[in-house]
Amino acid sequence: MKCFPIGVLLAVVSAPAATVSFEVASVKPAETQKGTFLRVGISSDNGRVTMTNVTLKNVLTQAYKVKEHQLVAPDWMDSERFDITAKLPEGATKEQIPEMLQNLLAERFKVTIHKESKVLPIYALVVAKGGAKLKAAEADGRLSMMMSPKGRHMSGTAPLSRLAETLSNTLDRPVIDMTELKGAFEFDLTWTPDESDSMAAKMRMMGAGPGGPGHGPEAGSADAPDAPTIFVALQETMGLKLEARKAPSDVLVIDHAEKVPTEN
Repeated sequence: MKCFPIGVLLAVVSAPAATVSFEVASVKPAETQKGTFLRVGISSDNGRVTMTNVTLKNVLTQAYKVKEHQLVAPDWMDSERFDITAKLPEGATKEQIPEMLQNLLAERFKVTIHKESKVLPIYALVVAKGGAKLKAAEADGRLSMMMSPKGRHMSGTAPLSRLAETLSNTLDRPVIDMTELKGAFEFDLTWTPDESDSMAAKMRMMGAGPGGPGHGPEAGSADAPDAPTIFVALQETMGLKLEARKAPSDVLVIDHAEKVPTEN
C-alpha cells in the first residue's frame, strides 16, 4: 500500500456485487482449531480452490484484496478456522476467484459489509538523522524473508515502497514509505521479533515460537540470539526509521457474519 487517501464514508454494501459463483463448495470447521502450530494453505489449480486451516479474515483478504489491518471484524474471525474446497464453473478464470469468494462469504456465512475511512495507527518509514545508508541496486528484483536461528532475515533488491509493504504484513500496523527516495536498493536485514510483531504474536497464540516448530528460538527466551529489533536494525543498517503516526485509511467493516456456515 503506497498511500492512505483521505476519503468520505463510502456506500454501504449489503451483499457483494459478484455475479459469478463456485459450481460447488464445501465449507467445514478445520480439524485442528488451536493449541498447536497450524499450517495455513491457499491454492488454486485444476479448476479447484483449496483453503486449509483458514480464518474468515484470511478469506476476506483474498475476496476483497485488502490487508488484515484494513479489516474491522469481530475477534472470532481471527480464531475460528475452516477448510474450504470449491470447484470453478466451466470457463471461469482465476481472476474471477475473488468474486466467487465474496459470494461464498455472503451465501454460507451471511457476511454483510460496508467500507469507510478511519484514522488508524501506522509506522512512517523515514530517513533517520544522519542520512540513509542505502546501496542502490542495478535492477528491481524481489524481497525474501525467512526465519533463522538469528530471528527474521530479509534480503533482496526492491524499492522502499515494497519494503514498507512487506513490513506491513509482519508488524502490528501498516508501514508507509515516506522517504521520497526513488529506485531500488539492496537489503540484508536480520532482527528479533518483539511485541510489535503481529506474526510472532499469532504464532504464540497457536502454541509456537515466531517461526513455528523448527524455526529457531522465541524472542526473549534464554536461548534467543542477540539480534536487534526491526526498529534498531533499520536505523543501524540502512539509516531508516519507523515513526509511530496516524493516518486515514480505507477499511472494510464487517457488519454481520455467522460463526456456523450453512450446510454443504
